[in-house]
Amino acid sequence: MTGYSWFPPLKEPGTVAAFPAPSGRRKRWLACLFAIVSSAGASLPATASSGEIVSSDDLRIHYVDKGDRNAGVLLFVPGWGMDASVWDAQIAAFSKTHRVIAIDPRSQGASSKTLASNTPEARAGDIDAVMRELSLDPVVLIGWSQGVQDIAAYVERFGTQRLAGLVLVDSPVAAGAVAIESDPAAARLTFERMALYAAHQRPYLEGMMKAVFKKSMPDEALKRRVDVAMQTPVSAGIAMLVLDLYGADRRPALKKIDRPTLVVAAAASPELAAQRAMAGQIPGATLVSIEDAGHGVFVDQPERFNAVLREFLAKVEARD
Repeated sequence: MTGYSWFPPLKEPGTVAAFPAPSGRRKRWLACLFAIVSSAGASLPATASSGEIVSSDDLRIHYVDKGDRNAGVLLFVPGWGMDASVWDAQIAAFSKTHRVIAIDPRSQGASSKTLASNTPEARAGDIDAVMRELSLDPVVLIGWSQGVQDIAAYVERFGTQRLAGLVLVDSPVAAGAVAIESDPAAARLTFERMALYAAHQRPYLEGMMKAVFKKSMPDEALKRRVDVAMQTPVSAGIAMLVLDLYGADRRPALKKIDRPTLVVAAAASPELAAQRAMAGQIPGATLVSIEDAGHGVFVDQPERFNAVLREFLAKVEARD
């Protein structure tokens, strides 16, 4: 289920009681349905600049830009309902040595909201527009959860000419509608969760955020994350979920990847085997699993994640 199987099971679909607070061993295995929240919930680094580009369908796509304009470029793509600040620990660490761009995908964060074209394929077009407008070439493209679908869609639409490397974080690429038949129980649970989200948006998001990480969040940080996710219209959020999971089989894009690729997975991920299989379909890809982390592996274990990413970047840059 492309990174979304971390979410806790529903007790009574359609009720807020479906989100028990995680504890003990259960907490170890819980993370979010999609995107995550930074452990501190901090705002973007004060020295980071920001801007926006206009997409091909006239939406404003917000981005954060920090670091040396002449250094290698890292472009971070967050997951469902999140904004660029979920990557704060990486922005702070890598802007010392690289130019770091992090975007708010369409219908999320400070980007324009739309009730149409909330697909990985449309978001791939936005990624391409950011690269072209900011003259980013070559780029190491880094996506997490929903962002993995966006990267697969980008490769399918635009190829790898602008890419120096790819990093796919804790999600396999979606198999499309065939997954409804191959795993009907998971599909049923997904649609039950969507109904709960539609009926109880804020309680749903609060429960989701509390289930996300091994690291707890202060109340203020939780509120901030939920407020960010609340900016996405419910109908757009549901469309994203359906189209991310079942809109297209994006696995053929894996065969088109001809750049160094790193897959980073939580060691406890229920989809570790699927991510390992995905890595096996990408020529030369490396998979690294990180212990003691939930779905948001780069937030739960930022130092370890950053070390793994730094080692990968050194290998990419040694090729140039």
